[in-house]
Amino acid sequence: MVIPAFGALLTQKKSAVLHKASNTFYPPTKLVSFNQQLTSNDGLLVSYMAHAEKKGYEAMLESVHATIVDWKRILKNGDKVTIPNIGELWKNTDGKLQFQPFEKVNYLTSSFGLAPFVSTQVTREVLKEEVVALEEDIPFIITPESRKESSFRPYLKYAAIFLLALSTGLTGYKAYRNGVANQQLAQEEAQEQIIKHIQEATFFETAPLVLPSLNLDVKTVEKATTEATAIAVEKRHHIIAGAFRFRKNAEKKIRQLTRRGFEPSYIGTNNFGLHVVAYESYVNPKEALRALKRIRRNHSNDAWLKSVK
Repeated sequence: MVIPAFGALLTQKKSAVLHKASNTFYPPTKLVSFNQQLTSNDGLLVSYMAHAEKKGYEAMLESVHATIVDWKRILKNGDKVTIPNIGELWKNTDGKLQFQPFEKVNYLTSSFGLAPFVSTQVTREVLKEEVVALEEDIPFIITPESRKESSFRPYLKYAAIFLLALSTGLTGYKAYRNGVANQQLAQEEAQEQIIKHIQEATFFETAPLVLPSLNLDVKTVEKATTEATAIAVEKRHHIIAGAFRFRKNAEKKIRQLTRRGFEPSYIGTNNFGLHVVAYESYVNPKEALRALKRIRRNHSNDAWLKSVK
């Protein structure tokens, strides 16, 4: 906007700014500046003022010139000229015209209604401590390698972690359902195997000469019976406490659970190569379910039941 025979007021868009010292965010704005070299009348200011005040163009041009004469007199006397809601003009000791805009008014229409606001500072060290603390409850999600690489493609990393956790959860849920559905069948098969070996042992002990071609002695039958009994009483229902990428972390978890009164155990690796630790293991599936409810209620809601054949 050119002020005839005086100068021009110019605007320039400025992006949003963060003031680090005060944690203050400032919205995008328009900066107002003054150029003393642009004095040629382009007619825009005078035409607008004539339309706004309903006056003729010539009459408004004379009024503008009178105002300019008054401003120059004020500046010559060493005083400041104030343009409401825009800024102040004055001359320095060298006689050069200076301009200071008012920053309270934002002339950028797209930022209408936006005001500066102060945000609470986020400390990376605090977040790091919270992430490390989470490893106790979700050990297979956060590992030393992933913390070192946290600054590299974080969104892709978190997406992969989410998929891994979802897949592990679905696998555990499927294993739990299969264990509950097949537990009775497994017990019946084990019982039948025990009975079969006992019957064979009784038969050959009381009548070994009836079928001499079989050539089986009592010790062999007793050994088979013992092996079948061991299979039947094997603890196959595990309450899972966590899965770890490194074996040393799994051993650390076992020591922690032992101090808390559990009878933990290491049950090998899963399909993802993670080392699995169980709170406790049971032969009876009903006892395992009762223990799972107790652990979820008193210790960790993330515990789940894994049954193996």
